[in-house]
Amino acid sequence: MDGARRAVVACVESPGGKPMSIARRTALTAALAIAAPAVRAQTRTWPNRPVRIIIPYAPGGPVEIPGRFIAEHLSARLGLPVIVETRPGAGGAVGTKQVIAATDQHTLAMVTGAVAIQPAVQPDIGYDPVTELLPVSLVSTASMGFMVRPNAAFRDLQGLIAAAKAAPGRLTYGSSGNGTTTHMAAALFGARAGITWQHVPYRGGGQLISGFLAGDVDVMSGDLATLLPHVQEGRGLLLGVTAPERVPVLPDVPSIAEVVPGTGITIWFALFAPRNFPEDAVARIVAELAPLRSGSALGERMAATGGQLLLTGPAELAEQLRREMPLWRQVVAEAGIRPE
Repeated sequence: MDGARRAVVACVESPGGKPMSIARRTALTAALAIAAPAVRAQTRTWPNRPVRIIIPYAPGGPVEIPGRFIAEHLSARLGLPVIVETRPGAGGAVGTKQVIAATDQHTLAMVTGAVAIQPAVQPDIGYDPVTELLPVSLVSTASMGFMVRPNAAFRDLQGLIAAAKAAPGRLTYGSSGNGTTTHMAAALFGARAGITWQHVPYRGGGQLISGFLAGDVDVMSGDLATLLPHVQEGRGLLLGVTAPERVPVLPDVPSIAEVVPGTGITIWFALFAPRNFPEDAVARIVAELAPLRSGSALGERMAATGGQLLLTGPAELAEQLRREMPLWRQVVAEAGIRPE
């Protein structure tokens, strides 16, 4: 019995455990009715148990940086643990379905923009992100880039295009998986540059960088947070960034849109919840994250790798998802990507 009900019973029960009179029973019924709103209010308090953030991708990917930072921040603000779990598989579909199916009202998904891509690449994915996921907040955006090894036969985007046209289908590029944003950035560039190059998908960013450094692919399409350490240490040469414009941390590196117009895109990270998630819980999460927008370590870290911290709230995220899904269906058609 909760505290409110115990207090009511203590006020009206008969001493010595004797049967209550009609008057006392009437008083008890009325008192419990008065206490009921307080009991329901206690039930509605969120959170009342640890919160899970499921990242539906392989460990070590770029989404873990903001995901784990946000979890640590929310843990302190909410007063309960916020636990990050990676649940990779099927380009993010496995973990995303687990979030959609969660009924505990304490499970969130931290995803990339691939959530808008996967339905175009996997028509039988088994869920509709627009109708089955509840937007919580667009967290941040980041640029990607195309990187080659220092001994590559070409050293700029024009050279890449020339090499691909000289030997159609021979040039290879690696991404962090089919239907990921790194895959689609390269597919979009190739389609609009009029080149044919071969996609080599890896299971996550960690395997991708290992394959690239081993010489298994000619070009790596990856997020800047992953690429920059290798560029700075001389293991890679950055040909261009995928953002529509040059990024402040790399002013001398061109945007791919400067060479092939209409190809500039960013990768974005976002928080979603199941549709049964309480609206007041969404509002609280957004409010607790708001202080990070100004001068936070997360904002500084995102900016250092060409990204931008947003923390917009649900409306902007919903619009981002609705706007991008038709775009990716178009890109899949342009690039001749076969649905899985």
